[in-house]
Amino acid sequence: MAKAKQLLDKVVVNEMYKYMEKDPMKNLPKMVDWAQKIMTQKAYQGALDLFRKIAKDPENNWNKLIQRYFSELNKNTQKKFLTNFIVNAGLVGNTMLDKSREKYDCNVPWAILFDPTAACNLKCTGCWAAEYGKNTQLDYSVMEKIINEGKELGIYMYILSGGEPLVRKDEIIKLCEEHSDCMFLSFTNATLIDEKFASEVERVGNLAFAISVEGFEAETDMRRGKGTYQKVMKAMDILKKHGVIFGFSTCYHSKNVDVVGSEKWVDYMVEKGCTFGWYFTYIPVGKDAVLDLLARPEQREYMLYKVREFRKTKPIYILDFWNDGEYVNGCVAGGNKYLHINSNGDVEPCAFIHYSNVNIKEDSLVHALQSPLFKMYKEGQPFNKNQLRPCPLLDNPEKLRNMVEKSGAHSTQMNDNETVEELTDKCKEISEEWAVAADRLWNPETGRSHTEDADIAARAKEAAEKK
Repeated sequence: MAKAKQLLDKVVVNEMYKYMEKDPMKNLPKMVDWAQKIMTQKAYQGALDLFRKIAKDPENNWNKLIQRYFSELNKNTQKKFLTNFIVNAGLVGNTMLDKSREKYDCNVPWAILFDPTAACNLKCTGCWAAEYGKNTQLDYSVMEKIINEGKELGIYMYILSGGEPLVRKDEIIKLCEEHSDCMFLSFTNATLIDEKFASEVERVGNLAFAISVEGFEAETDMRRGKGTYQKVMKAMDILKKHGVIFGFSTCYHSKNVDVVGSEKWVDYMVEKGCTFGWYFTYIPVGKDAVLDLLARPEQREYMLYKVREFRKTKPIYILDFWNDGEYVNGCVAGGNKYLHINSNGDVEPCAFIHYSNVNIKEDSLVHALQSPLFKMYKEGQPFNKNQLRPCPLLDNPEKLRNMVEKSGAHSTQMNDNETVEELTDKCKEISEEWAVAADRLWNPETGRSHTEDADIAARAKEAAEKK
């Protein structure tokens, strides 16, 4: 039934796309009417109403983002994004995911993050990937297994990390070709992107990039090495020329918040061609982690307000992996919305949580999702009623320690074998400090933060002055 509906939806999407090509922005309101034919569930009606309102207002920043979609992306990428991301990973996939969750009585994620390799051509200060063994990688057959088993459950979104995934760029292109019904996103330092590779990405159409960058030249080269920033900017120019989807992936920490949280930074990323931005905060994974890079509570609060301000004003889709917990019911890891498979095949709840009961080379994806650690994640989510404190490591370290100890999960960190006690001890003090700020910002009666009712720009300025 799901396959039949998928085919029907593709027919509708193809017809809709042909119609939109003629005069996309003029026909945008009519696109919503077409979407109504697919999105019949009541749960989608609020989103459709909001989209209809955006479509009628050319000055709205989200409308301007849609304009960028039609003016900056190549035609093949436009079509693949509609079919693979909106329909397969969204409408069809979500229906299949609900059935899989009920059938197997476990979390089933919307996306799978896996590491084709642990190898990387950079060694960035404080990067947890630097702690992994450099000689491990997933065989192509294992990556195929992950995707094939994932699609059976309704998962059509696959995210690649590492190491540097583009060390294996030819095999990534092959995955995109052989799974042309899926959407792929690769985290990358972008230094291996060239014209030849960008042409291949344009051809397949279903591969996007989240480019790691820490701010302008001084901030980026501080962590990633001299000359890295200029290579990243060149890669962005190449991808923009080829009409490929890409965005910035920025780790904010104690040394760069002023820059990456600034309007100047976001405006420049839009100018370079980024259609999305993904903020992470620094997590001290690994025995050599630099604790001084942890963002202070006032800095995290500043980023919370700035990201919400940008969402109302900038033509770019911006996410904050930690501060957006209230929009996704807390922690998204543990198979709730995503999981991580490292380059050795260990199935982990999160890219930052290196503990596991199962290896995908020896077991199935379903059994991994039913393993003790993943079961405990499901039972514990959300980990805090205050969803500005979503993370079981950074915000509630005692929760992670309890789950790892009770599940009998082993450390998957290949070089230093960091114990859960060592890891959580590093987060205890900062979690207690953030709890004070988060509780001040949270309204327990509404189950929402106070920020939604505030003048976001004014609050952002206030937070900046406190910082």
